[in-house]
Amino acid sequence: MFLSILQVNSEDLTPFAIVCGDPFRAEAISRKLDNARELSFSREYRTFVGEKNGVPITVVSHGVGSPGAAVCFEELIKGGVKTLIRVGTAGSYSADVPPGSLVVSTAAVREEGLTRQLVPHGFPAVADHAVTRALYDAASETDGLVKQGITVTLDAFFQGVEEFPHRKYKQAGALAVEMEIAALYVIASLRGVRAGAIVALDGYADADLREVYNPHTDVVSGAIEREIDAAILAIVKLRAEDK
Repeated sequence: MFLSILQVNSEDLTPFAIVCGDPFRAEAISRKLDNARELSFSREYRTFVGEKNGVPITVVSHGVGSPGAAVCFEELIKGGVKTLIRVGTAGSYSADVPPGSLVVSTAAVREEGLTRQLVPHGFPAVADHAVTRALYDAASETDGLVKQGITVTLDAFFQGVEEFPHRKYKQAGALAVEMEIAALYVIASLRGVRAGAIVALDGYADADLREVYNPHTDVVSGAIEREIDAAILAIVKLRAEDK
């Protein structure tokens, strides 16, 4: 089957996939795999395949925001992918989880518009337990702080006249905010596949982005390296458990 948006043949995909927003991060992830090759680069969707310890892995970028990311997730699932892990960045809700930390998302608050058109209001966006456990265990083997808990998925990045809901979700115990995880979890539930996510914290969600937001620090770069390594190791562990 030819997947017309990703511009790849389903026969080239693998049961495990790592997804990320940035096409160049997808390339960086592929460099950690053996025998990696690029399959396509269409719009924001850049696709690689490779392997680690004999486990075939697909890597695909999905761009920024839930609608475009959802297209990527749907086509990957149509192409035979059974386990998807998002590797991304997020804004922290707590000084106890500073930039450079990793958060494994156990569930996501649906503060975006896409999933409201797919499922009823009360339907939860929840990660697969086995994927979450594998991600947390693998991340805990890296050097640095790792937390697991609820994250928030929000469409807007820059604030307008409406106040962002950061304060109430921070009070409710959410750890971080990003832009795609809720879509991933809802689509995975709808299509009967497994999904999980790990994010590197690159700043604080309630900071003034115009003045202080800088995701290109050594601390954040190191966290991104750690989460990539954790996602790959988690897939290797999941494959061994599945067998």
